[in-house]
Amino acid sequence: MWGGINIAVHGNRPVLRVVSTRGARLYEDTKTQDRLFKGFSKSSHFLGESALEELNSLVGLSHIKELVFEIYAFAEVQKRRSKAGLAEENTILHMIFKGNPGTGKTTIARILGRLLFQGGLLDKGHVVEVERADLVGEYIGHTAQKTRESIRKALGGILFIDEAYSLARGGEKDFGKECIDCIVKGMEDHAKDMVFILAGYPREIESFLNTNPGLRSRFPIHLSFPDYTVDELVKIACLMLKKREYRLADGLLSLLENIIKEKIEQETIPSNARMVRNLIEKAIRRQAVRLVSDGSFSRQDLMLITSRELLESSVAPAWPR
Repeated sequence: MWGGINIAVHGNRPVLRVVSTRGARLYEDTKTQDRLFKGFSKSSHFLGESALEELNSLVGLSHIKELVFEIYAFAEVQKRRSKAGLAEENTILHMIFKGNPGTGKTTIARILGRLLFQGGLLDKGHVVEVERADLVGEYIGHTAQKTRESIRKALGGILFIDEAYSLARGGEKDFGKECIDCIVKGMEDHAKDMVFILAGYPREIESFLNTNPGLRSRFPIHLSFPDYTVDELVKIACLMLKKREYRLADGLLSLLENIIKEKIEQETIPSNARMVRNLIEKAIRRQAVRLVSDGSFSRQDLMLITSRELLESSVAPAWPR
């Protein structure tokens, strides 16, 4: 075991295995994390600072940030060992992302693509995002064609398959199994040319992996994305407003926190940052209605979100029956 990465052997091929939990944080305090990423940036001129800075600026996800560094560090050391004439471990980077909606899975995939490109591990580093409808066809041969085309588009980058478990839900006559077979073959054929990421809800992903005994071992890196805390969601909301050049009126943080707590209690499945984004976007629309009605368009007015907008944004729409 090396710093959270377990080097396992699949057949004759050594692979990385990353096990992640919310409590597994080697760098808990902010100062240590900052030193880690600053040192990483300075020692790795080919990475570029933008992707690392974006990663480090994300709210929460401490263990994910740490593991991204570890994955890159392992791969970089193997390249340097090869140049030194030492035995090289093949680095297989296919991954499973497990987490509820809005926990940052797609965001991390995009950042990871940029990092791996800037680090020379991927030729392009782009992310092709697909779901069942993009892969499964309607007649014999159509699924293989669609799946191979998606793989072709993702060569040199990452193929991100969201709600991957839906591929196994159609029954025996469904073409989802054909898609899975094509993905497995693509992973073998392009092990060094691209990264496959399967993403979705934790329980469903686990059930999906259990349907095919050989599938789990082909994805050596498993990242678990925890639900955000209320404090983290408040920070995310404030960052969303700041990015859009809005701000809350003074004294509204406690109101925002209470609204987020109520929203969480109302949800069957936590939607995390997605819920916060919907809340902020509705507040911005309600602010626009107020400004147009009042005829107030000063710079201050255009930026300010009041308690009225926050309260209105927290109310679910009354749909007609």
